[in-house]
Amino acid sequence: MSGRGQGPLAGVRVLDLTSVLMGPYATQIFADLGAEVIKVESPDGDTTRYLPPGHDPARGGMFMNVNRGKRSLVLDLKQPEARAVLLRLAATADVFIHSMRAQAIARLGLDYAALQAANPRIIYANLYGFARNGPYRDYPAYDDIVQAASGIVDLQARLSGGVPTYLATVVADKVAGLTGAYAVMAALFARERTGAGQEIEVPMFETLVSFATVEHLCGSLFVPPLGPPEYPRATAETRRPYRTRDGYIGVMIYNDKHWRAFFAAIGDPDWSRDPMFATMRSRTENIATVLARVAEVMAERTTGDWMELLRAAEIPAMPIASLSDLLEDPHLTATGFWQQQETDAGTLRFPGIPTRFSATPGAIGEPGPALGADSAAVLREAGLSEADIAALAERGAVRLARPA
Repeated sequence: MSGRGQGPLAGVRVLDLTSVLMGPYATQIFADLGAEVIKVESPDGDTTRYLPPGHDPARGGMFMNVNRGKRSLVLDLKQPEARAVLLRLAATADVFIHSMRAQAIARLGLDYAALQAANPRIIYANLYGFARNGPYRDYPAYDDIVQAASGIVDLQARLSGGVPTYLATVVADKVAGLTGAYAVMAALFARERTGAGQEIEVPMFETLVSFATVEHLCGSLFVPPLGPPEYPRATAETRRPYRTRDGYIGVMIYNDKHWRAFFAAIGDPDWSRDPMFATMRSRTENIATVLARVAEVMAERTTGDWMELLRAAEIPAMPIASLSDLLEDPHLTATGFWQQQETDAGTLRFPGIPTRFSATPGAIGEPGPALGADSAAVLREAGLSEADIAALAERGAVRLARPA
């Protein structure tokens, strides 16, 4: 694709030992922004390869999206020869990132000390479930587990009649992936000033607790507490899309200006003069009743009527969209968000890069590669001879791409 290698991370080389979604999402961002990302996989490959659907049973749609723009190198890191190859690659890499538990990466002899010895400038990023200095450090962690532990599931129960529910998206994986991406970029910036690499730890649990408590700390910010930690507007059971005469709509009547505009738009009924609606504080203290009253009014008109009225009043509102709706969304179409490519896996549609750079734009790369597709090329670039590569493959330390 045009623009590959020209993004703001052009020239950055990443050794990516992550799997599933958290780490691969972080390294997808690196690849989109121009970095060379070498995805180091075990002989079995990343487990997400095998999630359907997909024409190739080892290249499902989710895998091809989150691993776009990367190269696949297969190493059996339990073998000393493979470990030696990885350390050789690390000598010319900028970033080493993995998503194994601390004890697992240590057993492979690939902790920070080993990588630092190979390259003192390397940025070494650990992405795993729980911080390694706490009692949960050896617990296995997946998105559902961290959602449950972080308070997110309990918060969702406030909106579902007290029944705990997961968010319908892998929020822990993605928030931790985003956090890992910005942490690595910050460390790269620090290295530009100091010349030194460093080790980074990004635990999913602590990251999601931090994410949840951006707003959900409230009264518990104070010691002793001035109130419960929950932000009441977000946890009110009546906080939900409003039912209209013919569907549903999302409306955010938030500040005083919005409320004045709303009252004017609907003809300023008597209840608009209720002191409960007068200030941000009074509305927050009575949020369940406030939202219920608005819901009654919303049911009186169609979604189209409300959109016309609320747009004119400059009150934030959008109709409820499905994922299928987004594929044809006029705004996303106009901005070129969806990017269709003819690839070796067929015609694919990728979500675009949400950030834009005026001087160094990123670009979407090819879909996640076949297992070991780039093993031979990466090893040649590292200076290994054809005989060396063949010998490593013969011993099973390296896996080469299977002939098409």
